[in-house]
This record gives sequence, structure tokens and C-alpha cells, in this order.
Amino acid sequence: MYRSIVRGVGHYVPKRVVRNSELEALMDTSDTWIRERTGIEERRFSDLATETTSAMGVQATRLALERARMEASEIDLIVFATLSPDYYFPGPGVQVQQALGLPEIGAIDIRNQCSGFVYALSVADQFIKTGMYRTVLVIGSELHSGGLDLTDRGRAVSVIFGDGAGAVIVQRAGEGEADRGILSTHLHSQGEHAEELALLEPSTRHWVHKIVAEQSAENTGYYPYMNGNFVFKHAVTRFIEVIEEAFTYNNLDVSQLDLLVPHQANLRISQFIQQSMGLGDHQVFNNIQKYGNTTAASIPIALSEAWEQGRVKPGQLVCLAAFGSGFTWASALIRW
Repeated sequence: MYRSIVRGVGHYVPKRVVRNSELEALMDTSDTWIRERTGIEERRFSDLATETTSAMGVQATRLALERARMEASEIDLIVFATLSPDYYFPGPGVQVQQALGLPEIGAIDIRNQCSGFVYALSVADQFIKTGMYRTVLVIGSELHSGGLDLTDRGRAVSVIFGDGAGAVIVQRAGEGEADRGILSTHLHSQGEHAEELALLEPSTRHWVHKIVAEQSAENTGYYPYMNGNFVFKHAVTRFIEVIEEAFTYNNLDVSQLDLLVPHQANLRISQFIQQSMGLGDHQVFNNIQKYGNTTAASIPIALSEAWEQGRVKPGQLVCLAAFGSGFTWASALIRW
């Protein structure tokens, strides 16, 4: 069995900054309310014509390749995590393959929403471990802004989300690197709560012609729905469980953690986890204040920024953890 190493990290966020004050003009909300409940101060909204989900993923990839000192031609497989593809189908993985000018390599699209990046990383890890591929590109990219209800009706959800992309280059470890890389990944789901955080329409059981025929103020199934308190209560429990699972599996103690990079869902969730697990500020990385919740993109964006700031260094123990729609939750423990 081979070991997978993260060779490079990169991210891209749209140029347009949307501060809480801008949302105040669109709906009955306030900067104070948003900060107190989510920790978010601003987020990025895409130019829908040019900063698409796949295009942002390509930009993040180029930076990751540059930092890894690699060429795109070395990529053997693409794994793309998103809930907001450019098209209903096909998925954006093939668009990345085209944009990078790659040969006819495989492209896999992952639909696990907030947990999507960790799921995608796990898929990449398994392909490398078994020897099928040497170098895998993993992308998390989201464009939420084009599908948010920016009115009073949707304010509880819409103030949370933003756009952006992150990418990592994962590669088979070389000689002398046996003590580095992805130590383990852990994936879970609980489908009984699927509709507590979901976008229900359009779907094959409620397709576009039905939505058009039923147009009314009450028909809002094509906007995201979230049972906030219910999700929060489950998230704080599952986050802690899956982080501890990773350390137990590897016979390590959480006190040995150098950096936790959690999915950026809500700053209060991250703070609750930090306090419950007795972690210091230097052991947890948060950037939701700047970008909001970017779903599958949040962990790779945060990981890339943490690397830029020198908070991820060779030999350090880094844990990635996520919880979200599905419900799904996951973790990955990495010796950098």
C-alpha cells in the first residue's frame, strides 16, 4: 500500500466582496445579527459570466500546481466536489479536464455538499494507496450566490453562504516519505435527516414544468432550506466524534494536534468544538469571517490560507473535519 501526500494547495475567491451592510439593504437583517449568530463579516459573490464553479476550480488548481512545482500534465485523475455545478449535468470535472488541456483522464464528481471535499480527498487517497493512480487533483468549488433568496423570506440562509474554490494536488509518497501523508479518512452519513438541510427542487420527482405551473409566493423549494438549530445540535456532536475517531484509529491523542481545519459552517460551531476539545487558538483555523460558508470549498480554501500564513508545516499533524447536508460528516488526519 502506498501513502498519499498533499503536494500543493491553492484557492481562488471572486473579486466582489459583499459585506453585511450590503445585505442590510436587501433584507431585514443587520451586521450585528449576522456577526453574533454566524461570525461572518463578509463573503464573495461571483461574476456569473466568468467566475463559474469550474472556472474557479481551474484557478485554484493552477495555484496548487504552482506551489507543488508541478505541471498539469502530471495529473492522472480529477475528483471534483460541489453542490453547485455549472450544469445539472455533466459535472464540472470534465470541464476542468478540458480547461487544463489534459488527455482523456478520468473525472469524478462528488455530491456530498459540506463534507464533499473530505469525501473527495478520501477517494483520491484510496486510488493512490492501491497504486491505480500516482497524482490526483482534488477540487472543492461552489457558486452559491446565483441561487440564494436575497429577500426577507430567505434571510436566515442567504446571509451565510459565499462563493469560492480550493484545490489540492495529492501524490504517491516517494522514498524517505513513509512517515508523511494522509494517515486515514473517516466517512459517515445519516439519511433520515436529509431534508433538514436541502435543496429539494428541481428534482426528477418535481421537475421544471411543475415548478413553473405552481408558481406562487409559497412555492420556494428551489431555494436552499436549513433547520438551523437542528443542524447546529447535530453538527457539534458529529464534528467531535469524527475528529476523535481519526485520532483513536491512529493511536494518537488530540493533544498532539497541530492544526484543525474545520468546515467553515458557522464560527459558533468551530468555537464550541474548540472549547469542548480543549484546543488553543493556535490549533484551530477559521476564515469564515471573510468568506462565509463556501460548502465543499471551505476546507481547501482554509487549508490554502493556513499554508500561506505558515500555520501548516512539514511534520505537523493536521486534521480536516466536516459536517453537512445528508447528513454526512467526515474527517481526514494528515502528517504534513
